[in-house]
Amino acid sequence: MKKKVSIEELATYISPTGKLSEIQAVQTQHRLHLAEFWGIHAGENILEIGCGQGDTTAILAYLTGNTGSVHAVDIASPDYGAPETLDEAIAKLQQSPIGKQITVSFDTDILASEVDFPENSFDTIVLSHSSWYVNSQETLLEMFTKLNKWGKRLVFAEWDTRVTESHQLPHFLAALLQAQYESFRQTTEANIRTLITPEDSLMLAEKAGWKITEEAVIPSKHLQDGGWEVDMTISDAPEIIDSLHSVPEKFKTLLASELNTLKTYHQRGSIQSMDTFAFIAVK
Repeated sequence: MKKKVSIEELATYISPTGKLSEIQAVQTQHRLHLAEFWGIHAGENILEIGCGQGDTTAILAYLTGNTGSVHAVDIASPDYGAPETLDEAIAKLQQSPIGKQITVSFDTDILASEVDFPENSFDTIVLSHSSWYVNSQETLLEMFTKLNKWGKRLVFAEWDTRVTESHQLPHFLAALLQAQYESFRQTTEANIRTLITPEDSLMLAEKAGWKITEEAVIPSKHLQDGGWEVDMTISDAPEIIDSLHSVPEKFKTLLASELNTLKTYHQRGSIQSMDTFAFIAVK
């Protein structure tokens, strides 16, 4: 009989304090919903691209169990992130009861020539809320193409830009603003660098040789991410916009107008996260 998933227990493996919090419980439940849609099951060998601090990694490791494995990679350095660094968060996860099936590689660009795996090494390759971190659609296409050799299935999740409620608009506008000004920055540690829409992700996956078998919209307006992105954009955008010396002044004025609109939304409150678009693809 399959062991019943305990969200409370899993959330404590990831929580910075090691104790259950409402924020972590909500985040963990969301990852479980995604994994259930993807059909992650016991015994799978999984490659996760863009693992971050391990929110999705924990769910994948739990569901694949002792007979499976999760190889999680991230292009960021181990000391990136807050309130815990990536290294601190993953080290704690690896010391938990599900840690023995987890291998993690930081500072790993999967497009580097030295990064390679034998054909069909993995049953499932996961990209969960990590596609907006790439620097262009062309880069994501290259990733999808290289992953086509390594895995039998590709599963994907990202914020759904097709907002359905007005309270989701601030999250979308914050993401759009970041993607616009990040297009002109040469060096950055931003979480949002390219805005990938659901239509973009499907087109790029199919162009890379994947066949989409199922799509879904996972409700996620209850997540805290929308508010976090709005707060960060309002805090960081003025200085970033001012530093863009190589762009037309008219475009900088447009960005400033968008920022003022975002501030108005923020003052009104009731910010909700966008829903999440997910798909499953095979070769």
